[in-house]
Amino acid sequence: MNAFSAWSALAVGVGAALGALLRWRLGVLFNPVYVSLPLGTLIANLGGAYVIGVCTAYFSAHPDLSPEWRLLIVTGFLGGLTTFSTFSAEAMQLMQKGDWLWAFGHSALHLLGSIFFCFAGFASWRALSIFLKN
Repeated sequence: MNAFSAWSALAVGVGAALGALLRWRLGVLFNPVYVSLPLGTLIANLGGAYVIGVCTAYFSAHPDLSPEWRLLIVTGFLGGLTTFSTFSAEAMQLMQKGDWLWAFGHSALHLLGSIFFCFAGFASWRALSIFLKN
């Protein structure tokens, strides 16, 4: 990736703003559904993990793609969409309420789910690209 440039900064900034707005909207829509497990944050993290898996596979197959696209999508949008800090704060809130089992389940869903969905996204793109070549 090239050194800092105005286009790179713009790509990261625009992507981050859009990702953060989507994360906020997911929280507004889904967090009230089940208070013990904030679904908006979970959807943002698992969905973001899936998309980053797809992007990892896609970008490795297309190394000539402009670095600004990677910065816009991965660093900016997916960085703004996914959130370790909100997930951590939610786990802490559950622990403070004494909901230890929910805190553990919440943490396991985010951590293991994100790894699983990242792998699934990567595998999905690989399978789709093989299918499209045939």
